[in-house]
Amino acid sequence: MNTTKSGKRFSFGDVIITEVQFVDTFEVKRRPALVLFQEYGNIVSAVITRNPKMKGVSLTKSEGMAEDSVIKLNYIFTISELMVKKFLFSVSDKKKIEIKNELMRKLI
Repeated sequence: MNTTKSGKRFSFGDVIITEVQFVDTFEVKRRPALVLFQEYGNIVSAVITRNPKMKGVSLTKSEGMAEDSVIKLNYIFTISELMVKKFLFSVSDKKKIEIKNELMRKLI
């Protein structure tokens, strides 16, 4: 794990609130995201959406989200650690395995 300027270390499976610039506009919004890894002041992450029609790995209220959500592993982006606004929670080891398996399925 690396340490941010704020002193917080992020690692795979952490759920954060961050500023995200969408690819189809110049608009920046605050969104939840799942940290994939952090290195050299950058955080590679996947967007989390409340839209149940989206495909991805589910992340439910019982797992820590405010609303049932989906981790969109087809929307991976890199942000500066300075764009992180809040740490929410870390997903379970079981969920981490599910996420890794889905990522591998997409990469192969």
